[in-house]
Amino acid sequence: MNQTLQAKLKTLPRTPGVYFHKSASGEIIYVGKAAVLKNRVRQYFQDSRGRDNKTMALVAEIADTDWIETESEVDALFLESEMVKRYMPRYNVLLRDDKSQMYVRIDMKSEWPTVSFTRNPADDGAECIGPFYNGFALKKALRYLRRVFPYLTRQRRPGQSKLDEDLGLSPRLSDGSAVYKANLRKLISYIKGNRKAIAAELERDMKTAAGLHDFERAADLRNKLRAMRELQRRVCFGDKEFLDISKDKALADLAKLLGLKDIPARIEGYDISHMSGQQVVASMVVFTNGASDRAEYRKFKVSEKNDDTGNMYETIFRRLSERHLKSWGRPDLLLIDGGRGQLAAAIKARDERGVLVPIVSIAKREEELLVHKTGSQINTAFIKQVRSQPRANIAIHEDGEVYVVNLHPSQRNAGSHSKNLRASTEQNHKEHPETENSTLAATDIVKLFQRIRDESHRFAVSYHTALKRQQQTKNQLEEIPGVGPKTRAKLLKKFGSFRNVANATENDLASVIGQSRAQTVHSYFARQRTNM
Repeated sequence: MNQTLQAKLKTLPRTPGVYFHKSASGEIIYVGKAAVLKNRVRQYFQDSRGRDNKTMALVAEIADTDWIETESEVDALFLESEMVKRYMPRYNVLLRDDKSQMYVRIDMKSEWPTVSFTRNPADDGAECIGPFYNGFALKKALRYLRRVFPYLTRQRRPGQSKLDEDLGLSPRLSDGSAVYKANLRKLISYIKGNRKAIAAELERDMKTAAGLHDFERAADLRNKLRAMRELQRRVCFGDKEFLDISKDKALADLAKLLGLKDIPARIEGYDISHMSGQQVVASMVVFTNGASDRAEYRKFKVSEKNDDTGNMYETIFRRLSERHLKSWGRPDLLLIDGGRGQLAAAIKARDERGVLVPIVSIAKREEELLVHKTGSQINTAFIKQVRSQPRANIAIHEDGEVYVVNLHPSQRNAGSHSKNLRASTEQNHKEHPETENSTLAATDIVKLFQRIRDESHRFAVSYHTALKRQQQTKNQLEEIPGVGPKTRAKLLKKFGSFRNVANATENDLASVIGQSRAQTVHSYFARQRTNM
C-alpha cells in the first residue's frame, strides 16, 4: 500500500456508503458497500485477516480508493448496485451475471395489499420499489421487517389459519384495512431510507400511548423500536441513492467534454421501438446524479407510422410541453438513441417549444456521439481543442454541421445495443498509457452513455412488446361497434369461438342477442367478407 493511500484511509468516515477500489491507471476494479466505511475499507489492508485468492489479487492491484457517503445503508445498497451495473468492475463477479433486477411489489390499491417480489414490474397500478441486485439480502431484510411492520404475502381466504397473525407477522384483520395500509406506508417509507423519521414517529406514539395508560399498545410500539434497532447493522437494502455528484467522474468529464456550465444532474434518454410502424412507442428514462431513477421513467404512444425521425420529433415536442416541464421537471441533458435524423428532429421540436436544453445523440452502428455545432446548445470549445490536438482516447471529426465524437477509437462496428465497449476502452489504455492520467477519461463517459442508451432501449422494447401481445390477444369482437362485454360473452358462450360467430346466420344470432344487435353483427361480418 502506497503512502498516499495509507494517509487517505485515515480520513475514512464512520458512516454508511459505497467505496471504489481503483488500479494504478484509475480504472475502477471493485465497488462495494459498507455500513461503516472506516471499518469495512480498512479490512482489505489488514494482514491478519484471512483472504481468498480473489481478494488477495484485488488488494495487490489497489492503488487508490474513493468513497461516497450515503444517508443510510438503504441508500448504500442501491448505489452500489447502480455503480456496479454502470462500471462493471472486473472483481465484482457476483454482480456480473446479467440477471434482471428485483423489486418489492406492494399493491396498495387492493383492500388488503400483499407484499411480494418481482423481476418484471408491470403497469398494474401496484407500487414497485427498487431495483435491488442482491435478491437474497432483500428477501432476508423483508423477513426481518415483517416483525416490525406486519404484512400479508398472499390474499386472506375464509377459514385460513391465523398463526401468522398470532405471531405478529400478519396484520390483525379486526383492526381494519385502513390501519393496515397506514402500517404499509411506514414500511415503504422505511425501505426508501426514512428510518430515522419512522423511529421518531414510533417513539412519539409510544410515549403518547403510555401517557393515555394504553400500556398494551405502548409495549407493542416499544417492541417495534427494538426490532428496528436490531436491523440497522444486520442487512443493507434500498432503492434511492444520495450521490455526492462532485465525486462522479463520468458526470464531471461529460460536463467538460460538452462544455456544460454545470454537471448534468438529470439526464434523459430517448428511444423509439416499433415493428413496421405498428405499436409505435417511445421511452424516456431518467438518470439522476448518474444513477437510474425508475420512478421518473415515462413512456409515449406515438403515431402509427414507420418514421423514426417523425416519431422522435413528436416525443420531444410532447415532453417539453409546459405541462410536462412543470410536473416532471426540467432536464439538464437529452440523449437521443439514433443518428443525425433523430438528432435534427429532437432539436427542431425543442426549438419550437423554446426550451434551452442541450441535446446530443448516439449513432447506433459505431456508437459515436453526435453533437450539432449550433443546434445542440453546448459550448464546443473543448471539442474543437481535442480536434486540433488529437488524443489517443478520443477521436473527433466534422461531418457537415455535426461533430462526430468517437470515445473508443480502437473499436469499430460496435453493433446496435449489443456490443460491449469495455474491452476496447481497456485495451486502449494498454496501447496508449499516456492517456491513463489524462484529465478526461473517455472510458467513464462511454459506460455512462451505454447505461443510459441500453436502459432506454430496454424500456422502449418492453413497452412495445406488451402492446404487441395485447393486440395479439385482443378479442376481435371488440371491433364491432355497439357490441359490449356482456353481448360478446353471450356470443362466445353460445357459439364457442369467433369463427363460429362470424359464420352464424342472422336468425341464430338473434336468438341469443336480439334482432337489432344480431343485424349489426351479421352486417359487420358481411362487410368483412366483401372486403377480403
